[in-house]
Amino acid sequence: MDGHQPEKARAAKEDHRAEPASSTRSPPLPILPRERAAIFLLGFAAFLPLYAPQSVLPQLASSFSASPAETGAVIGATTLAVALSAPLAGPLTDRFGRKRSMLAAISTLVPLTLLLTLCGTLDELLAVRFAQGIVLPALFTGAVAYIGTRWDGARGASVTGMFVTGSAIGGFAGRFVSGLLADLAGWQSGFAALAVVSALCAVFVALWLTPDTARQTGSILSNLRGMREHLRDGRIRAVSLCGGTVLFSMTGCLSYLGFHLAAPPFELTAAGIGLVFLVYPLSATAPLVNSRLLHALGTGNAYRVAFGVCMVGQLLLLLPHLAAVAVGTGIFLGGVFLCQSLALGYVGRVATTNKGAAAGLYVCCFYLGGSLGAIAPGLLWKTAGWPGCVALVLAALSLGALMSLAMREGSRTAADPA
Repeated sequence: MDGHQPEKARAAKEDHRAEPASSTRSPPLPILPRERAAIFLLGFAAFLPLYAPQSVLPQLASSFSASPAETGAVIGATTLAVALSAPLAGPLTDRFGRKRSMLAAISTLVPLTLLLTLCGTLDELLAVRFAQGIVLPALFTGAVAYIGTRWDGARGASVTGMFVTGSAIGGFAGRFVSGLLADLAGWQSGFAALAVVSALCAVFVALWLTPDTARQTGSILSNLRGMREHLRDGRIRAVSLCGGTVLFSMTGCLSYLGFHLAAPPFELTAAGIGLVFLVYPLSATAPLVNSRLLHALGTGNAYRVAFGVCMVGQLLLLLPHLAAVAVGTGIFLGGVFLCQSLALGYVGRVATTNKGAAAGLYVCCFYLGGSLGAIAPGLLWKTAGWPGCVALVLAALSLGALMSLAMREGSRTAADPA
C-alpha cells in the first residue's frame, strides 16, 4: 500500500489542476439562442454518422456478399474505435481548445463519410468506419466539457438537454436518411447526403458557438492513471459494466432488426426499415422521468426498472406484427435512454475526484459493449435467427440488472477495494 502513496499524491495534484475550484469560476453567463442552436448541432453531428448504416445493413450484406455477422462489424468497427480513443479525447480537446477540436472533428467526418461511398470492399468500409470512430469522441467529450466550464446549475442542465436532444435527433436522422435514399439511389447516396449535412453543421457551429481558450490540464497519462484509480471503486466498475450491457443490447438489437424486417412476414425495404426508427426521437424523452424514479426508488432500483422496460420492449419484438415491432422498439429504446441517463448522473455523483477520467472509463466500457453487440448476435443468426438475437439481448440485460446491485450512493464501503 505504501508504495502507491507517491503516485496517488501526484494524481491528486493533477486532479486539482484539472478541476479548478468553483470559487475561481466567472459569474454565471447567459445562454444566447445561437449558442443553444450550436450545442444542439454538436449533438446532432456527433450521432448522425454513428449508427447510420443500421437501416441499410441488409443492402450492404447483399452488395458485399457478406453474412449478417460480417456486416454487423460495420457498426462494431466504429464503436470499438470510440472506446479506444475516448480516454485520449478529453486531454486533447482541453489542450487545443474545445471549439477548435470539435470543429476539426466535424470537418474530418465530412470527407470520411464521403469516402464511404467509394468503398469497393467490406474491408475498406470497415477501415473508414473505424476512422470515423477515432474522431467522434472529440465531439462527445468536447461538448460535455465545454458546457460544464461555461454554464453550471440550471443553465448547464438546460444546455446539456439541448445536446442530448440533438444527439437523439441525429441518431434518428442518420438511420432515416440513409435508409430512405438507399431505396432511391443505392446505399452510397445516403452517406453522401449525410456528408453534406455534416458540412452544414460545421459551418453553423463555427458561426454560432462562442470560442473558448486552450487549457493546460492533466496529461493523457494522468487521465489513464485516473481511470485505473476509478477501477478500484466497485461502484464505478458496476456502472461501467452495466453501461456495456446497455449498448451491447442496443447495437445487438438495432443492427439485426433490419435483417428481421427485411425477411418475411414484413419484407420491408431500406426506406421502410428507416421509418421504424421514427420512434427514436419519442423514446429519447424517457430520461425526463429519471429524477422522479431516483427520488421514489433510489439509484439501484431505478436502474433495474429501466432494465425491465428494455426487456418488455424486447419481448414485443418477437410478435409477428409490424405495429408490435414498432411499439416494442420504442419501449426498448426508452429503457435504453433511461439507463444511460441514470448511469451518467450516477458517475458524476460517486466520482469525487477526476470526474473526467471516471466518465472516460464509463464511455470506454459503454462502447466496448457496443462493439461486441454489433457482432455477437450475428454469430447466432444462422442457427437461431431473430429469436436467438432477442434471447442474447435479454441475457445481457439480465446481467446488467444483476450488476446494478452494486450501485450504491455515498462513500465506498469497506467491502470495496481501496
